[in-house]
Amino acid sequence: MTATVQVGTILMEDRPVIAQTLGLQSEPYSANWGVIKALDGLAVDRKIHAAGWNFFFMAEEVKVMFFGAIGVKSIQNALRRMLEKVKPLNFNCLEVTGIAGKRFLGVPYTVVSGHSRHIQTSCQLDGPDGRRTSQRDAGHARG
Repeated sequence: MTATVQVGTILMEDRPVIAQTLGLQSEPYSANWGVIKALDGLAVDRKIHAAGWNFFFMAEEVKVMFFGAIGVKSIQNALRRMLEKVKPLNFNCLEVTGIAGKRFLGVPYTVVSGHSRHIQTSCQLDGPDGRRTSQRDAGHARG
């Protein structure tokens, strides 16, 4: 994990065909996830729509909390936990929508929040099985 993450960062599952087709560049982040370089959610959305694809935003917020102050390693660990939480939903992107340091009775803690996002050609969001199939096909294309 090398990329810096902040509010607005988009993590995308390793999908070479999508990235190449849409001209999205990413840096490796965690396992098969990368951080889309130099673009926030709005800029990514514009680029995807300009190519005739769709970028879905899921309303359900995903949160992870940890004790301690905001730090690079702790944010990375929180995002790994968040990606594990959303993995069964088979979405191919995650947007970081909040990183907030707080205190309770003098004890510092941090809440990291995000929303699942999904890139696909169809204007109707594929169901979980359809998303799983496209992930499997992308995995086969990678080799």
